[in-house]
Amino acid sequence: MKIRIKGNSLRYRLTRSEVDRLASVGEVEEAVHFGSSVLFYSIKINSQSQLSADFSGNRITLYFPAAMLEEWAGTDKVGFEYRSEGLLHLLVEKDFTCLDKTAEDQSDNYPNPLLKKSV
Repeated sequence: MKIRIKGNSLRYRLTRSEVDRLASVGEVEEAVHFGSSVLFYSIKINSQSQLSADFSGNRITLYFPAAMLEEWAGTDKVGFEYRSEGLLHLLVEKDFTCLDKTAEDQSDNYPNPLLKKSV
């Protein structure tokens, strides 16, 4: 799972196995170790109708509605976004393989739909 923070924007990208784990377990979590401190970031299923997020105790949690997961996990839908009253912009997407060369392991990423168009 990747997370990007830019200004008031929070973006999560999940691989195929992470989407599967979110669907089966209801949560995916990662951690970044900064020596004596750790930043946790996770995505959790909830019963709300919109994406939401919270930051507390070195933990960023994005809450993902169960109804959206049902629509997202088994389809070609790329993701969901929500902008809360001009405050926080949230985006959750499937992680596609890159079109350019990268050393990053992309074996679990979704096939990039733009690759089909360039063939």
